[in-house]
Amino acid sequence: MNTPLRLIDDILNRITMYRLVLYALSALAVISFTLSVAKIIPATPLALFQSLVVLLFVSYVSNFLFSKIFHAQLNTESQWISAFILFFIIEPGTSLSLLWIPALAACIAMSSKYLFAIGKKHIFNPVAITLVILALFGRGEAIWWVGNPIFSTIIFFLGILILRKLRHFELFFGFAVSALLAMLYFGLTNGMVAIDVIKSGLLSWPLLFFGVFMLTEPQTTPPTRISRVLYGVLVGLLFGLPFHLALFGFVIYSSPALALVLGNLVSYIISPKQKLILYLKEKKEIAQNTFQFVFSSKQKLQFAAGQYLEWTLPHKNGDSRGSRRYFTIASSPTEETINLGIKYSPNASSSFKKALVAMDPQTFITASQLSGEFVLPKNKKKKLVFIAGGIGVTPFRSMIKYLLDTNEKRDIVLFYSNKTFAEIAYRDIFEEARLKLGIKTIYTLTDPNTPPSWEGKRGYVTAEMIKEEAPDFLEREFYISGPHGMVTTFEEALGKMGVPERQIKIDFFPGFA
Repeated sequence: MNTPLRLIDDILNRITMYRLVLYALSALAVISFTLSVAKIIPATPLALFQSLVVLLFVSYVSNFLFSKIFHAQLNTESQWISAFILFFIIEPGTSLSLLWIPALAACIAMSSKYLFAIGKKHIFNPVAITLVILALFGRGEAIWWVGNPIFSTIIFFLGILILRKLRHFELFFGFAVSALLAMLYFGLTNGMVAIDVIKSGLLSWPLLFFGVFMLTEPQTTPPTRISRVLYGVLVGLLFGLPFHLALFGFVIYSSPALALVLGNLVSYIISPKQKLILYLKEKKEIAQNTFQFVFSSKQKLQFAAGQYLEWTLPHKNGDSRGSRRYFTIASSPTEETINLGIKYSPNASSSFKKALVAMDPQTFITASQLSGEFVLPKNKKKKLVFIAGGIGVTPFRSMIKYLLDTNEKRDIVLFYSNKTFAEIAYRDIFEEARLKLGIKTIYTLTDPNTPPSWEGKRGYVTAEMIKEEAPDFLEREFYISGPHGMVTTFEEALGKMGVPERQIKIDFFPGFA
């Protein structure tokens, strides 16, 4: 059944998180120009236009130059996002003589990604560190003019889409609640009325814009749910309480930007820090329309089977899904190479996948932002059910290969659904696991024209099929990986079967398109 929420998810899954944020900021810019023409906001259309053009142009030029100087891949989406965010924060240039300020801000923001980086991983949110640096030198042009009540409803609805795409509601609410409580504490101790403090925090202060467009930046957020909540709470407290810092003879007072920069430092300390340059070693079709890419790296990646990476591959004529994608690591931590498995169709695949298939050993791809909690439970005696649809089998390939290489036995039943027999991938690994570890794989084909000679299951995985093959299903933990629609369908079906929500894990990452 296509509920409104599922229809929204279907739309969101057609674009990456970065493109969604860029489109949302662009829409907000168009709205701001409309409000300016109608004289609903004080900035003139000319001032807005001048500032935005300078920010976009200088961001593009400086990002291009720094990428050449540091021999780094060029990420155009991030430069546009940073430029738009600065547009909504810095006071619009009322005259040509003042346009050096947004130009300087754009240049600092782009340079921060290269200068404030360790192992090619940047530490700070580019916009936040830019505002802190400007404040250190007495430049107070960060007026956060987007913190206008007229924008609050618009940002609220755009924020829901972005948070839904990211699945970072816990991060945002941890931040928003702690920020409002901090503001409330400070306001009440200074004789303010509680409702006025809350209204001001939500409508006349950039809490919504900051929490949606800056706090949630994947490059500077922690990798796990619990750490993200704590990160949000920390930034929220710093956001809501006034304080000041003395640094090298400079005094800087509390601001949203400083709160985020301090939070970024904590996030960097507790997060994986590797950013790998991977060279193609081998690519081959391992099943119909399914390709495996084997990459070599000078660094050994430390990860847990089932985790994912953000893969960056700049290419010409990119589509709406952009140059950065999230994919699960198909290899095991015990293997020397980093493997990636994708579904590829020449006529339907994204420009990213087409560029990936066109790679040769002389080209490289960047991988970073190791994350994911879709990993084997620490309790080795816990009984498991894996449910995979199509290329969603990659995390299970990683886990089962790890179990094979370490000779670790676990009670696992894998349900693996494909349309045809030719689409089944990694059969050799699963067969070896059956013989050596006793892991049972149930193959099912959904094509109605499946030949009578097929000895496996037919149709989609059903509750009856699960009960038949895993009669002790209520004692098991379920792992589901595959197309978004399949994952949500199984979440609902398992709930109806009586499986507690705490026993269901889904493979989610913020670039599911």
